[in-house]
Parts: sequence; structure tokens; C-alpha cells
Amino acid sequence: MKIKRYKKVHKHLNFYINNFGFRQPYQILLDGTFCFAALNNKVNIADNVPRYLQGELKLLTTQCAIIEMENLGTKLGGALIILKKFPIHKCGHEGQPVVASECLLSMLGDTNLNHYVIATQDRDLQNNVRHKVGVPLLYLHGKTPVLEQPSEVTVEATRSRAEGLSVSERQKIEKLKLESGLVEAKGKKVKRKKKGPNPLSCKKKKKNKSGEVDKVVKNTEEKKKRKKIRIAQHVKEILFNKDNQV
Repeated sequence: MKIKRYKKVHKHLNFYINNFGFRQPYQILLDGTFCFAALNNKVNIADNVPRYLQGELKLLTTQCAIIEMENLGTKLGGALIILKKFPIHKCGHEGQPVVASECLLSMLGDTNLNHYVIATQDRDLQNNVRHKVGVPLLYLHGKTPVLEQPSEVTVEATRSRAEGLSVSERQKIEKLKLESGLVEAKGKKVKRKKKGPNPLSCKKKKKNKSGEVDKVVKNTEEKKKRKKIRIAQHVKEILFNKDNQV
């Protein structure tokens, strides 16, 4: 299982390296939710994440993420201690902090020029990241770090770039294809025609033996008809004596 997992990670990282210019050391932006999940699952972020990604990393956080954790109270004190261990990246919200999700999204911008990887367990933030082009998403599944495969938006942007089209232009082309019936809508089930049984898997039909049975019955009846009646010897003598007396 580990070999398959590392192959997937290598494949996803190569996608971002080849198409968006990612290079080591990879910059990982962490929020409090990721540290909280790591604490609960006893995951050492500084050891496990670099081993999983098989490369040099910069594990970073922001002042906004730390302030958000401090405001959430003492119950998250352990996660806050972990988060404070990582270097603070300037986010541009100094003096006017915002929530961590808004902070990280603002750092990505429209094109993620600084090649950040977002590490979070926040579902809303994850969904927003998936709608950004060229942003790798990292989260914990239990004790296992998972680098999610490139989103559809990212894959479509890569195809459009290869064809020399913008994302909006590609979407218009796909829409025109759908309207003209050149392609089928995604998720539409294609009705399959019912096929007959495989002739090789079918048993051969047994020949009707009723004709043969009739022949056997007929022959036995004829034999019965032709069968001679055997008369006992003493009966023959009685009949013979009666004929002589007459």
C-alpha cells in the first residue's frame, strides 16, 4: 500500500512541477485545523509530511491563523502550541487580522504565483481551494497525510493552456458541443442494448428422443403380437383325447 501511495504523490507533484513550475522546497501553508487534527491523531507534522511528500519543505503559517486559534479558547491550546512552532509568513493583514481561511485564500490570489500548498481540514476552505487553478491541497485522513489529485478546474486550465485557449473559451466550446449533440453530458447514462446469450456458454440442445421412444414402443408391441402362446403338455393331451372321442 505504501508503494502505491508514494507513486500517487509523485504523480500529483510532477503534474504541478511540469505544468505550474513548482520547485523544492515546497511551501506548505498550515492552519489551526490541520494542527488540531495532527494532535488528535498523534501525527508529527515536521517528520511525517516531508517523508510523505519525499522532498524539502517550508512549513509556514500566518499571523491571522495564530490569532484565530488564540481567540477560540484554551481547549485548542495544544494545537496552538504546534502551530506556533512554524515560521510566520507575511500575509498583508498585519494590524487588521482576518479569519484563517480568508487569509490563506488571499495569499493564493488568482494564479498562486508563489506556488503554495494549502494544508487544512476546513471543508469550506478545501472547496474554495479546489476552485483555484494550480493549488495543491493537503489534508490528514486519520494518521495519513493525503495530497489530493489535481482538481477539475486545474486539469481543464492545463488542457486549455496546451491548446492555446483560455478557460472561458474552452468552456464556451464545450457548451457548443453539448448543444449541437457532438458530445454527451457528463454523468449521462448511456442505454446499452440487451445482448443475447453467448453461444459458446450455452448448452447444446438435446435432441428430441420422443421419435426414438415411439419406435421402441412400436417394436415391443409388434413383438408381443408375434409371440407364440405356449400350451402346457397335459393340456395338449386332454385336447387331443377330446378330439379323438368326437
